Amino acid sequence: MANWNDPQPTRTGFGASPNVNGEVTGGRAGIDVGLRRHMLSIYNYMASGVLLSGVVALLFARSGMAAQVMGTPLFWLIALAPLGFVLAINFGINRMQTGTIQMLFWAFCTVMGLSLSTIFLVYTGASIATTFFATAGAFAGLSLFGYTTKKDLSAMGSFLIMGLFGILIAMVINIFLRSSGLQMAISILGVLIFAGLTAWDTQKLKSIYYQVAGTDFAGKAVVLGALSLYLDFINLFQFLLSFMGDRR
Repeated sequence: MANWNDPQPTRTGFGASPNVNGEVTGGRAGIDVGLRRHMLSIYNYMASGVLLSGVVALLFARSGMAAQVMGTPLFWLIALAPLGFVLAINFGINRMQTGTIQMLFWAFCTVMGLSLSTIFLVYTGASIATTFFATAGAFAGLSLFGYTTKKDLSAMGSFLIMGLFGILIAMVINIFLRSSGLQMAISILGVLIFAGLTAWDTQKLKSIYYQVAGTDFAGKAVVLGALSLYLDFINLFQFLLSFMGDRR
């Protein structure tokens, strides 16, 4: 994993601005420009990844292949493949080149699209679109809050991570119970948890920028940041869809 604890105090800022003589200045304005550039790169990667997943999911569902793999061993391979890519990216981040990490990110988004294709078999297209735009609006507001707030959200993040493990356990239990009430509770808690994680992750990405700015790790940090926000967005969307979506 990356060493986020090295503050790199002597390294020139990633967004430092040159003065009229071409020398680099370490002023606050320069750092903020670099931070905005860094965060914009993360959002561009994340949005492009969501778009790629959506296109793949729609095409796979409309081709009829999504329906064919339902209930087969191939379905479980597709469903679990994204987890494999996430683990590969996180555990190989220090050994791999930035280009390799980028290719793994796009491959992850592609297989995630295959995994998401089943929602088109369960929910109506109109409700999927409505939920997607609702998610996009909520995500934008929550991420903006995380970016601009002066409050330290680290304590909230630890609490949300514990809550995430809690709903994962509840989801496994509900596979056997098949309780609609428990499923509704899981969906509501999932929305709240990933809403909080969106703000927390955004604030965390800001602090990471100041530690990796100007280093060779900066490009990898962009991809990792995009992956974090992508997962927040997709999970928020899926939990919202579970009680906002109209079933076919």
